[in-house]
Amino acid sequence: MTDDIADVLIIGAGASGAAMAWSLADTKMRIVCLEQGGWMKPGDYPSTGRDWEARAMGDYSPSPNRRARPEDYPINDDASPIKVVNFNGVGGGTVMYTAHWPRLHPSDFRTKTLDGVGEDWPVSYDQLAPFYALNDRMMGVSGLEGDPAYPPGKTSPMKPLPLGRSGALWAKAFNQLGWHWWPSDATIATEDYEGRAACMNLGHCTPGCALGAKASTDITYWPLAIRQGVELRTHCRVKRIVTGEGGMATGVEYYDAENKLRFQAAHVVVLAANGIGTPRILLNSASAQHPNGLANSSDQVGRNLMFHPYIQVYGYVEQEVDGNRGPPLNLWSHEFYETDPARDFKRGYMFQISRGVGAVAEAIASHETGRLPWGAAHHETYRKLAYHRLNLSVVVDDLPEAHNRVTLDPVLTDSHGIPAPKVEYRMGENSLRMIDHGVANAKKVLNLLGAQDITVQNPILYGGWHNLGTARMGADPRTSVVNEWGRTHDVRNLFIIDGSLFASAGAVNPTSTIQALALYIADEMKQRLANLFD
Repeated sequence: MTDDIADVLIIGAGASGAAMAWSLADTKMRIVCLEQGGWMKPGDYPSTGRDWEARAMGDYSPSPNRRARPEDYPINDDASPIKVVNFNGVGGGTVMYTAHWPRLHPSDFRTKTLDGVGEDWPVSYDQLAPFYALNDRMMGVSGLEGDPAYPPGKTSPMKPLPLGRSGALWAKAFNQLGWHWWPSDATIATEDYEGRAACMNLGHCTPGCALGAKASTDITYWPLAIRQGVELRTHCRVKRIVTGEGGMATGVEYYDAENKLRFQAAHVVVLAANGIGTPRILLNSASAQHPNGLANSSDQVGRNLMFHPYIQVYGYVEQEVDGNRGPPLNLWSHEFYETDPARDFKRGYMFQISRGVGAVAEAIASHETGRLPWGAAHHETYRKLAYHRLNLSVVVDDLPEAHNRVTLDPVLTDSHGIPAPKVEYRMGENSLRMIDHGVANAKKVLNLLGAQDITVQNPILYGGWHNLGTARMGADPRTSVVNEWGRTHDVRNLFIIDGSLFASAGAVNPTSTIQALALYIADEMKQRLANLFD
């Protein structure tokens, strides 16, 4: 069954797909978006019930393999110490993310030139700056101006999140050490903003904000895009992109909500399916013309996977701190972000400070580590642990390495018989040296705060939030998949706009940059409409 032709067909309704759909809507082209999940119902989020911690480990787990909703597809990540986490539905990963909102640094775009590692981007921080700013307004960012870690000129529509009890302790310790720290930028409303209510510090941001204080694209970009005529179809799982005799994409085959195989014709196809889903679709779109997968003449599709290894270091203090009260992330430190020739690794890492965990999560973790015994001392010990934890994460700049990759699993499939992605990943030597440095400094801060029972999780098992680099940007078609404005080198009417594009990972959460890139590419497309296929 064939649908009427679309001018632009977007695959994925998450962070990047929503931003591009909204940006292109003013062209009056026919824009269709296919999303394999459905619309979210805030009343169904775990934060509406007392069992929110249990559900965050079950039907709202960040891992699709644990969550196993009908909208999900399985992922074989057995060959990785870091498990993939994502979310399928309108809003994509923005439904589940922590709303942490750093930008990449200018140096992240020039790692090969500056440090001899990774690859330079074909775009710069300055080129993305206006799109970062536009996206900050659209998503609604809370923050404090003047962070010396960034170039001047970065502003936020709303005041920053409160530091809370734990944030004040961390800030004092960083001041004593003379290290950089700053209140986190976050897409969490600290005041009523564009119809969104201000955060009430419930602290259940990650499994979905029922209040709407946390920005997700189902409540920011999508209502505006749909109002301007964009068509969003849910429960539509794309099987493959189809190409014609001239090598151009002609549309996609997909299973609709009734599990019928359909064909959606399109003049332009845009992939916004994240760093795992996008290479999966490209590799599954192999044909006689493209035997190694679509847009893969460089053999770079699926390669260079970067995860941002997260290492959590935490300890316990005598005074009661925040626990899960308030948004999970409240400040950051970029003290060790840039390359230092005195260190034995290139690039650097970010300290990401989080408030704590809920009562159930504390009990489970402390039991598993042997801190919380059964018997007469159980309750007394637990009272010294619950709401006494200080958390710090080391977020590592993960260098691109060709052997870290996404391929198609030869056996595992989703419910429609489409091959599942297979992930092979290991941390590089540079990352391991960086982790040692970061953990040592994390312990230094915790010791200064008088923390006891310091624990290191290296890496966080379910920490594959940032799936980057598997279809990277570049000027050279031999070493990259897309050009400087997101068009694949091999297929002139096929674009990619998600985290797959990243030539380097940086050491910060990527959503802000992913959306800025999508807006930048949409702007380039609008300027080039007359010669889009030249």
